[in-house]
Amino acid sequence: MLASLVMTVIGPDRPGLVQAVAACVADHGGNWLESRMCHLGGQFAGVLRVEVDAGQRDGLVRTLQGLEASGLRVIVHAGDGRSEMGNAGSGQGTVARLELVCQDRPGILRSISAVLAAHGVNVEELASERESAPMGGGTLFKARATVLVPAGVNQGKIRAELEKIASDLMMDLTLGPAQGPGK
Repeated sequence: MLASLVMTVIGPDRPGLVQAVAACVADHGGNWLESRMCHLGGQFAGVLRVEVDAGQRDGLVRTLQGLEASGLRVIVHAGDGRSEMGNAGSGQGTVARLELVCQDRPGILRSISAVLAAHGVNVEELASERESAPMGGGTLFKARATVLVPAGVNQGKIRAELEKIASDLMMDLTLGPAQGPGK
C-alpha cells in the first residue's frame, strides 16, 4: 500500500536543496509526484507531494526532518493521494484563470480573495509578483491564479464583483476559462 505525503520545505537558499530532498525520497523508494518551489526573499520555499510504500513512510519522514540540521525545515502532512486540479468534468466545478495587474498597495489579494471565498471558489494555484512600472510609474502588482468555481455558482456575478474592485483600484482584471493542460 502506498502512502501519500504532502510537505512544505523552507530554508536559506543555496545549491543542492532540491537534490537533498529528492535523494531522501528516492532512498526510501518514494516517487516525487508534483511540486511548486521558488526563491523568495533569500529563502528557498516549496510544497511537494510524494508517494512512498507505507512501510517506508516513517523512515522517510524522520530522514526529511533530519534535514533541519542543514537549515532546511521540512513539515510533512499525510495526503490522500488525490489531485483536485482538472476536476471540471467531475461535477465539482469549473477550472478558471484569474489574472490581474494594478499599482501595488496593501490589501489587493485580501479584496480579491474575499470575493472568491464568498462564492465558495477555491484557489488551486496562485503566483504573484511586484515589478517596476514602465516609464517610472511606481510599482505594479501582478497575480495569476487558477481557481475552481463550484458547479452552480454564477460566474457572471463573481466577475461583476471582481470588476467593481478592479474599477475602484484601476486594475486590469480577467476571469475566464483555464487554457488547456498547462493553464
